[in-house]
Amino acid sequence: MNNSNEIPPLKPTISNLTKAIFIVNRHAKTATNPKFLYLLKRKALQKLVAEKKAEKIGLHFSRNPRNSIQQSDVLVSAGDYFFHMPPTKDDFSKLPHLGDLNQTYRNPKTHMPLSQAKMLLQTYVGVKEDHTDKAPPSSQRRKKPIFKKLGQSYF
Repeated sequence: MNNSNEIPPLKPTISNLTKAIFIVNRHAKTATNPKFLYLLKRKALQKLVAEKKAEKIGLHFSRNPRNSIQQSDVLVSAGDYFFHMPPTKDDFSKLPHLGDLNQTYRNPKTHMPLSQAKMLLQTYVGVKEDHTDKAPPSSQRRKKPIFKKLGQSYF
């Protein structure tokens, strides 16, 4: 019997992949540890560009520059969506600079569970999430403070 809570795997079509990238990117912006989600997004976009299923359009000034230093991001068009990703050295010489980000354009509204989006991108890219960093080692766990009476030694 089929479990009703189980989500069927999606086929890696351009439409499904771009929706999954959109969902992963949206969740990464508010995640406590977004590193893996941004890695999935970047690897998926790079693979789509390599397969000629997505196209690098140009460079945009970054909305959130690090250390108040102006940075640029690569604008990538994939399906009905536009994404930004970090540039490579070649991008600066090959792509036109488009100036500031156009604030009026929005990607289409998308609904997909994060778990389904991550699963699709992980199988497409071939990257697995490392769960070893989740729990702190037992030697590094916090210990309760010990309160001694006034005048007693702490040792």
